[in-house]
Parts: sequence; C-alpha cells; structure tokens
Amino acid sequence: MSLADKHVAILAEDHYQELELHYPRLRMLEAGMRVSVVGAGKPEYASAKGYTVKADVSAVGVDANDLDALIIPGGMAPDKMRRHRAMVDLVCAVHQRGGLVAWICHGGWMAVSANILAGRRVTSFHSIRDDMVNAGADWFDEEVVQDGNLISSRTPDDLPAFCRALLEKLG
Repeated sequence: MSLADKHVAILAEDHYQELELHYPRLRMLEAGMRVSVVGAGKPEYASAKGYTVKADVSAVGVDANDLDALIIPGGMAPDKMRRHRAMVDLVCAVHQRGGLVAWICHGGWMAVSANILAGRRVTSFHSIRDDMVNAGADWFDEEVVQDGNLISSRTPDDLPAFCRALLEKLG
C-alpha cells in the first residue's frame, strides 16, 4: 500500500496548538495521504490564538477501520476532546485494531482517557508526565518515543522528528 492509499485523521477541538495540528496535517498531505480533520460536532474550531480549522467530519461519523493513523495535537484541546465519548472511543478503537495513534504535547491526555498506556513507552509535554505515569506508561523525556503503534512527542520543537516518525511508520 502506498502513502497515497493511507487515510489519516487529526482530532480538533477549541484551543488546539496551531503548529501541532497544521504541521502534521500539511506533511501528510504533502506525502499524498488523505487527511481528515475530525471534530466533536461543530463545523470549525479555534486555536489558542484564534486561528480556525474546519472539521471534515464529526467523530461520531468516523469508522476506525477506515483509518491508518490518528494524530492528536496538543494545546488545551485534548482536555476538551476527552469530554466527548465519541472522540475517546475513536482513539481506543484505532489503537485496538493496531492502527497508528500519535500525539504531541498535551495530546497524551487522550491516550490516558482511552486507557491505552499501560506498560507502554511514551512522552508528552512535561506537565502531564504524572498523568501518563499514573495511567501505567513508562515516560521518557525524548523528542520522539515509538512503542509499537504509538508515537509521541513533547513540544512544537519536536515536530520535524514527530512527522518523520509518522511518515516512516506509515511508509
């Protein structure tokens, strides 16, 4: 299967971190993949700085079997995302079927809420380290941590390595 046959979803909610949503979105599009922005039900979401992104579909309308990867950007959006059962269930379903689940920064909160971290190696923004560890993860302060179908990074500075890891895994 070529990259052009891959379908990647990126979760969106209000207060997302701009670079952490748009940088991977553009890199995956550039690689020829189909990319869908998945929201909680609104037509668009505003970043922490007021930039908007349009949702292509609501989480309730997404079948995890149609996705090769799911990307969770950070900012404070993941705290809002995890209040939507359909978004948490989507993360869980993609993970359970062996699809790639990737997050950066506070995106790890969604992995905590989806209960997919027990015994796994991960990273995140340092302020949610305790949440990750309390969910059973082994946390590392590294720009990218890969463990099977999980890829995680810490901050926008890690985005080049994060996207390289995504493209390598999907390729």
